[in-house]
Amino acid sequence: MEPANALVIWARGRICGDCEELMAAAAPGNIPNTNAVRITRREWIVILLLVLSVVINYVDRSNLGLAMPLLERQFSFSAYRAGELLSAFFWTYALVQLFGIAGELTDRFPVGWVLMLGYLLWSTATAFTGMTTSYAALFALQLVLGLGESVAYPCYSRIFAAMPQEHRGRANAFIDAGTKLGPAGGAFVGGLVLVHWGWRMLFGVFGVGALIWMIPWYFAMPRDGLSAKAEREEAASGATGSIGKMVRLRCAWGTTIGHFSGNYFYYFLLAWLPTYLVQEEKLSIRNMSRLTAAIFLLIACSTLVSGWISDRLIARGASATSVRLKLVVGGQLIASSLLAIALVHGHPMISLGLLAIACIGHGGYASNHWAIAQTLAGPAMAGRWSSLQNGVANFAGIVAPWLAGLIVQTRGSARLAFVVAGGVAIIGATSWALLVRRVEPVNWEAV
Repeated sequence: MEPANALVIWARGRICGDCEELMAAAAPGNIPNTNAVRITRREWIVILLLVLSVVINYVDRSNLGLAMPLLERQFSFSAYRAGELLSAFFWTYALVQLFGIAGELTDRFPVGWVLMLGYLLWSTATAFTGMTTSYAALFALQLVLGLGESVAYPCYSRIFAAMPQEHRGRANAFIDAGTKLGPAGGAFVGGLVLVHWGWRMLFGVFGVGALIWMIPWYFAMPRDGLSAKAEREEAASGATGSIGKMVRLRCAWGTTIGHFSGNYFYYFLLAWLPTYLVQEEKLSIRNMSRLTAAIFLLIACSTLVSGWISDRLIARGASATSVRLKLVVGGQLIASSLLAIALVHGHPMISLGLLAIACIGHGGYASNHWAIAQTLAGPAMAGRWSSLQNGVANFAGIVAPWLAGLIVQTRGSARLAFVVAGGVAIIGATSWALLVRRVEPVNWEAV
């Protein structure tokens, strides 16, 4: 980049750089890919194992919400204390990523080993949760669970950033579908376990049984650094990225705020939907688990369809900017229909219909938001970008359960909590639309 142009960029945004100018220096625009490469067999094995890991990841973090109606009775929790416990996981999960620890580990060490060690830590914490006898022990193990799971998404992004653009939508859609299949399958199977054997067996079965995943991952995991393709992309985009440069980019703030909003929607449902269905819709534990499973399965289906469509359009020459941004903005706008649930209180079928529409929209958003971040960051910065973005975004996991618990305790109903979740989705759509205007690699040397 010419010095004069660099000076213009610096002057335009000392704190938040002009992303379009920086991208223009790195890539002249989207060119139809006439030599698209199919996903290889080895890549499919890695993707499927990563999907299985994220399914287990979300089963483990959602088990507490599923068991909460029983835990409240046994430990005499108030709704406020339940909200505190549901948010405990996210303190370590978010802070370890926010401070860049997870990203540094992912970018500096073999990504396969980093993920394996994190997986071992979170599965062990899940197993021990079934042995606890106090609120303090439950809280502490949720902190350990968050610590182990904090490396997961930086590892996923590090691996997927080395893939071609037209593969990232599907790869990320499979991962996101796993985040919904986990709670869906966990709710269905976990509901049966809760009914027949109680909550202690729920954590023991999922914690110990999940360790089997480590065997195939040991043989299939990537053991080296970047692929040759990723190294070429790194050299082309300027491999001098850093967290300090990232926070000066407007597009980085856009992906982070947008991601926070999407997480708020999802973690609100993950933490409080089971309790809402039991306490306000008067469902049994068995029916609650089935309906919760159906809701998350619906999001998973929407995610997979949206990811497949986005990759097909990009492979045929459509702009990644147009395709991916339309899906994330439109998806969050549709998700905001959660607002209307407060207006139809007392009509459960209408409420469930609105919830289904909102979840379909969330699935469209979820299939593409990580692909945008991975493209902007490039392979060399994917771990650190994902770590910081996911760290900030997962404070939604602290705020959403805590605020919902406060609302339920003070108002006696979760209706206002649904309104808040819908409003946050609108903020997210606005952030993606106004702050992230192009989906192309940032030229880090020009920042």
